[in-house]
Amino acid sequence: MADKKSKRIKINMRQALALLFPYIKDRVMSQIKSVWLIILYLVFFQTIILRIPISESSVIAFGIGLVIIGLTIFMEGLFLGLMRLGSLVGSGLPKKSPITVILTFGLLLGFLATLAEPSIHVLQMAGKTVKPWEAPLLFILLNKYSHYLVYAVGAGVGVAVALGMLRFYYSISLKPFIYLFVGPLVLVTVWASLDSNLKNIIGLAWDCGAVTTGPVTVPLVLALGIGISRMVGSADSGATGFGVVTLASLLPIVAVLGLGIYLNSSVPQPMSETDFFKKNVRSQIEVLFRNKDDLTHYVLMETSPQAQLSFFGGNHEEMLRYLKDLAMSEPKRKAVFGAANDALERWAFLRGTKEQQKAVFGHLENMQEAASQYTKEGTTGINIRDLGKRNLAAAIKAIGLLAIPILIVFFLLVRESMPYPDEIVLGIFFCILGLATFGMGIELGLDRLGTQIGSKLPASFKAISLPDDRKTISNFDFDMVHVAISSDGEKRQFFFSENDGKMITIPYDPSDFDQLTGQYRYTPVKGPLFGSGSPLPGILVVILFAFIMGYGATLAEPALNALGATVEELTAGTFRKSLLMQAVAVGVGGGIALGITKIVLDIPLAWILVPPYIILILITKFSTEEFVNIGWDSAGVTTGPITVPLVLAMGLGIGTQVGVIEGFGILASASVCPILSVLLLGLHIDRKRKAALAEESFADEEAGKDKK
Repeated sequence: MADKKSKRIKINMRQALALLFPYIKDRVMSQIKSVWLIILYLVFFQTIILRIPISESSVIAFGIGLVIIGLTIFMEGLFLGLMRLGSLVGSGLPKKSPITVILTFGLLLGFLATLAEPSIHVLQMAGKTVKPWEAPLLFILLNKYSHYLVYAVGAGVGVAVALGMLRFYYSISLKPFIYLFVGPLVLVTVWASLDSNLKNIIGLAWDCGAVTTGPVTVPLVLALGIGISRMVGSADSGATGFGVVTLASLLPIVAVLGLGIYLNSSVPQPMSETDFFKKNVRSQIEVLFRNKDDLTHYVLMETSPQAQLSFFGGNHEEMLRYLKDLAMSEPKRKAVFGAANDALERWAFLRGTKEQQKAVFGHLENMQEAASQYTKEGTTGINIRDLGKRNLAAAIKAIGLLAIPILIVFFLLVRESMPYPDEIVLGIFFCILGLATFGMGIELGLDRLGTQIGSKLPASFKAISLPDDRKTISNFDFDMVHVAISSDGEKRQFFFSENDGKMITIPYDPSDFDQLTGQYRYTPVKGPLFGSGSPLPGILVVILFAFIMGYGATLAEPALNALGATVEELTAGTFRKSLLMQAVAVGVGGGIALGITKIVLDIPLAWILVPPYIILILITKFSTEEFVNIGWDSAGVTTGPITVPLVLAMGLGIGTQVGVIEGFGILASASVCPILSVLLLGLHIDRKRKAALAEESFADEEAGKDKK
């Protein structure tokens, strides 16, 4: 018996690595190819065009490396584990379950797949730039209720998947669904733009539709959809695999707007910063925070001295007494500032006024000791262990919530033997490990790079401060200060400082000089770099930068190449792959440029989104089914796991620098424009195809007449 058994081939570690290395290298290089172009372009623009060095470059480089490694591991696990599971359920479930069970499973699958999407976690980090007094509803959605926001997006995707399965099952055209959702969404967007709170969540809602069609949701949904199409005999139809991406982009917008409308009545209206923190509106604003200590922490950390004074009823003594109590009471201090022992002192030295510093430190000696400790402007080290634990826990939760229900459905409803169970388990493990690594890379790399690029771009057309380059001069001597006089007689104080061997002129501001410590702290200013008289040349540079970034990043997107090949095959070469790629890339480039323009000029997003979608409804009516499916789904390939965090962070960074309330809307613009460009190109191709058929028919008729 033993001789009949197949013998396993044993190889040593070196041989195993020799076999695996080419495979791993190929997978890593495929991720590098999708990342390097946009990363290199961003770094080139900031360092060469804007002439501003990248801050924390080593941390960002390390984070980008983690993104590449994490995506490589995650995608391998996805195809090895979750994709196989989805394919098994997709092909087996329709044979053994009624349509109601399939729709229920599709609803659950869409919801849980959204929670596992790498890009969805970026939304939960986007609330730090929003000011509660400017946009209370947006603030509560991105901070206190960020989990509700994610659940709403997941619910929208779940309903979209169920509707997509229903569409596959009964071979329903995509057009009715577009009319059903796009028309009302346009009307609700116009209505929301008239409300002081709702208008600030329009960009968030439409951007949420762009972050849902990522590498987890689409493959799993398509596997289930193709299984249903095969069961009902429509696997060869042009609609197979198309349409779900469109629905998964539209329904989350409906869900987020619905959640915003529901919460709108419970939040205060926008008002000035000082009015917002007055005691007579305290009960209204407390709902935006987790508790009173969280509110106090935000006031001290994020608001101006005037707002802080307003929070304490305009009473200096009450504010200083409260700070002294915090300094004396460890439980109170930790409740407001967290577990770090020196958090209060760090805040007082780096952010506090002179009076607040005196209340916290008490004596000059303590203040001088703090000066030597926090001279580096409070830059804190990165706790890799805590970062890893947090992202690993989130990854286990996301992948576990997705994999376990699929396994339960497979064993209870499909009831077939699972091929290669060890590979599927390994794939799920890779998904968890890859998603955790990718999440760390987002925080350390892409989020920092996008925010930094966004905050520096306005230097093209306006003077901006560079807080990352803030300097401290110890033992400052006031006798070094000089006076300059302008042509109109205005006097300005300045002094000279040596920087990298060069003498530079620095304006003197008395508020930046601390007489207690003898330190002068100042923040360098840069810009405007293009057109000192008019901001228009600089704004045009930023818009051109945005177009090139969107165009180049889209052409490098692997999903677009796959979509182009599929479309060329479905249309029998009529719609060539290169044509589709160019149409989508131009659309995305134009969309990102339009979104940047919206933020820079503070244009209401409704003005940018409503006209194109009205035009799209009209074009959809006159387009063929195949081009409708292709055009509306083409927006899904533009929002990959690399593009989303970069564009979101960049938009928020620009918004913060130019002083707009929110920096959302770039992804929404980058989604609608490629649909428009592809559908217009589709109409042109369809017209040429009909003309060619007419000429061919006419030629056949003439040939028939000649024979007679």
